[in-house]
Amino acid sequence: MEEKKPYAVILIIQLIYTGLFVISKAALNEGLSTFTFIFYRQLTAAVLLVPLAIISERKRTNTMSFWLSVKIFIHALIGITFSLNIYNVGLKYTSATVASAVSNSVPVITFFLALLMRMESLRLRKLSGISKIIGVTICLCGIITIALYTGPHLNPLIKFKPFGPRNNLSYSSLHSKENWIKGTFLLITANSAWALWIVLQGRLLKEYPSKLLFTAIESVFSAIQSFLVALAFERDISRWKLRLDMGLLAIAYCGFIVTGVSFYLQSWCIDKRGPVFLAMSTPLSLAFTMVCSSFFLGEEIPLGSVLGGILMVGGLYSVLWGKSKEENKCKSSKESTKECEEDKEVTPTDYQV
Repeated sequence: MEEKKPYAVILIIQLIYTGLFVISKAALNEGLSTFTFIFYRQLTAAVLLVPLAIISERKRTNTMSFWLSVKIFIHALIGITFSLNIYNVGLKYTSATVASAVSNSVPVITFFLALLMRMESLRLRKLSGISKIIGVTICLCGIITIALYTGPHLNPLIKFKPFGPRNNLSYSSLHSKENWIKGTFLLITANSAWALWIVLQGRLLKEYPSKLLFTAIESVFSAIQSFLVALAFERDISRWKLRLDMGLLAIAYCGFIVTGVSFYLQSWCIDKRGPVFLAMSTPLSLAFTMVCSSFFLGEEIPLGSVLGGILMVGGLYSVLWGKSKEENKCKSSKESTKECEEDKEVTPTDYQV
């Protein structure tokens, strides 16, 4: 029974992220502002994490210098505030299925950025290095396929669309070919910012090792930043009002379930089976999202999104296989400790929380 627990946990994690894509898309369809959504989401996360961090770290002394606080502020600005705001605009222009498919690019982009910053190695004369290059290439092909090729649409499972857009005309206009391409590349931009956040986080945690307190501080910084962004883009006071609708559900779900529950479950899963095991499960979210978005949102899934998603999953597995091959070789061979440590400095399998 104990051996089956990690499999049950990754299933729950992927279902949580399926809910993130579908509920967020439903809230945006109902007219929730993308900018106020991020502010309230981060405010909710801060309300959850700050008390937990204070209770957990009350007996420890973790001093923070001014320059370190500036670094964390900029880190939160890039990887959370900018990333999430751009991501929600991209989600509004595309679909929950596309957002889920594109999320598979995060580990691949993380590896590519770490490679550029010389935090990852690439051995072109070895099969593992070739596998990484092939993975990045396949992932790029998947992105292009989703953005540029639509193809025939798969009909939704039901026609009622309980959480679909209120106005079909505005929906068609919003999901025009131009907006679809724009939205896809906005999602990639958001994921690239998140990947950069992952790469830089490794260095910052060496300066400030308390991960829970670090995350709580970033949530507070991001809530402040998101408030200023929303203030600049949303001047209509009615767009700030919270009602008992899908928008409030999305804010509560993202703030408490995604940030709180999935954060703990991912940490537990990585501790038990490692980051590669967790990353290998990400395609489950794509499959779940395709079914749920069709059933609850009435989305017509383009064939291009399906093919692009398959390509991105293939690219993800190729990069992960190359990475795990190198890690296994480091454990079993007589390679130098320094060389192995360089390979482990950044793992392209860190998961979004």
